[in-house]
Amino acid sequence: MQSSAKKVALPAMTLAALGVVFGDIGTSPLYAFAQTFTSAHVNISEATVFGILSLIFWCITLSISFKYVSIVMRADNNGEGGIMSLLALLLRIKQLDPNKKIYLIALGFIGASLFFGDGIITPAISVLSAIEGLSIATPAFDQWLMPIGLGILTALFVIQRHGTATMGKFFGPITMLWFISIGALGLWSIIQTPHILWFINPIWAFEFAIHQPFVAFVAMGSVVLTMTGGEALYADMGHFGRMPIRLAWFIVVCPSLMLNYAGQGALLLRDPQAVSNPFYLLVPEWALFPMIGLATAAAVIASQAVITGVFSMVNQAIQLRYLPRLTVIHTSDVEQGQIYVPFINWVLYISVFILIILFEKSSNLASAYGVAVTMTMLCVTILIAVLAHGAWGWPWWKVALFAIPFFTLDAIFVASTSLKILSGGWVPFVIGVVVFTILMTWKRGREIVHHRLETDALPIGLFIKSIGLSSETHFVPGDAIFLTGNQNIVPHAMLHNIKHNKVLHNRNIMVTVFTKDIPYVSDADRIEIEKMDDHFYRISMNYGFKDQPNIPQALQQAYEALGLEFDMMQISFFISRDRLIHTVGDGMSPWREKLFISMQRNTSPVSDFYQIPPNRVVEMGSQIEI
Repeated sequence: MQSSAKKVALPAMTLAALGVVFGDIGTSPLYAFAQTFTSAHVNISEATVFGILSLIFWCITLSISFKYVSIVMRADNNGEGGIMSLLALLLRIKQLDPNKKIYLIALGFIGASLFFGDGIITPAISVLSAIEGLSIATPAFDQWLMPIGLGILTALFVIQRHGTATMGKFFGPITMLWFISIGALGLWSIIQTPHILWFINPIWAFEFAIHQPFVAFVAMGSVVLTMTGGEALYADMGHFGRMPIRLAWFIVVCPSLMLNYAGQGALLLRDPQAVSNPFYLLVPEWALFPMIGLATAAAVIASQAVITGVFSMVNQAIQLRYLPRLTVIHTSDVEQGQIYVPFINWVLYISVFILIILFEKSSNLASAYGVAVTMTMLCVTILIAVLAHGAWGWPWWKVALFAIPFFTLDAIFVASTSLKILSGGWVPFVIGVVVFTILMTWKRGREIVHHRLETDALPIGLFIKSIGLSSETHFVPGDAIFLTGNQNIVPHAMLHNIKHNKVLHNRNIMVTVFTKDIPYVSDADRIEIEKMDDHFYRISMNYGFKDQPNIPQALQQAYEALGLEFDMMQISFFISRDRLIHTVGDGMSPWREKLFISMQRNTSPVSDFYQIPPNRVVEMGSQIEI
């Protein structure tokens, strides 16, 4: 029975993976092949068409089929993938020099920052390239392309707050239909020019690179557009597992993509003028409008997948304390990964809106796209090489066999796309720098604040002993919960409570939330309890970086373990509301300190983030100089 269930589940999971994982790379044929010729000003001939097709085939084979599917997807953190999971795995390596971990964190942050840029560019370029087929049908639509694109994307971002569970049921079948359609279009063109299939011979790529080295180098900056979305195979591994993603890639996605690219190449051999839009010119006139509708649906699905991926990455960064607390809304009672982050949603929307106004056409946006993709791929190559040696135990010679060829290939991609910085590549670069600065500033700022708190703190053991010796301490009925980041010192809120109210509660429970470097923590491992004396308890609450902390729920579990009655109306949560003050001295540069203070002031309330009832919260303020 179990075997049968697995056989039934695998096709369903594979279909679901099609709809979520492959939307981005699946819509690349809309613009990537044409962009390779136009951006590098390639003269269309049999040698150049075969050369570029060969480059596309072997780059996809090496970077996606081999690097990501065969190697990178091995780096799973309890089943989860993505650059934040990879970073957590790396920081777990014991033999790694602590002083060098900051460089790995910086690389991880760079990759995450560029993925955020990808989340802005993908919706814009995918939707624009899809609806540009309307201008092939009739020039009357030319002036309406931008308003139509903005309207579609506005609707997409507006519905994010409702979640994607309902639409998600249709994502797989629609994407399957998309891949079948583009594969069939390519196959029909190949049948008309069958010798195009010789492009799989790598000799064509080598000859193209040797005879036209500069043109080939420039073209590589657009060839990389055929691999956009490759990171999603790894990032979404936790939702579907390795096998469904691998099956979908090798059985459906890769064959369909290569058939379509080959079909576009065959069309160019027959009609070089088709370079203006080889994808839509493959489509018979009677099928043009249905294909535009299907392409738009595929582009929306691709955009949705990237937006959801950004939400997930931001949530992981918040849980790992790399970003300030933001409001995170769970849109499904069943699917744990279905979340909505309002602030990030509208930042993405405004950014996408501005991009479309600035660049107007998908061909202009293509220049901005490649930079983010190539640098993310380079970061992943370096991080995987470190993981292979430190965690998998690969000898250096084996790591070199993997890392050197892919580092070289990724470096060529980065160098090639860097030529586009002035014509649009500055967009993801600027976005990446801004996000990276925010991540590093928040990380460093938290370290400074914790150091200041610990410097002025009172050890908890000494405090409890002094309370026990004092006859002036008054205890009042009820339970007081103090949230603290350090279990060994007295929480500021507790000191303020004694200072101003002159009392302590009958039970004082210090709660510390720990985020483990694994995706999820089981209920059995959720809490650790230590009774310090009759009035003081210490509770550790453990969560994974994909868990959503719920302190009242975990607290109820702790009360049951202690054999105590849990009554929320008898519990008060004391939370320190620290006010940071900028000072001249050690720490960060003045502008970074001001940025950190601004972020700290605009974080979501602790009570909201930890799902504590607001009417049970008492906030105690204090000032900290940084």
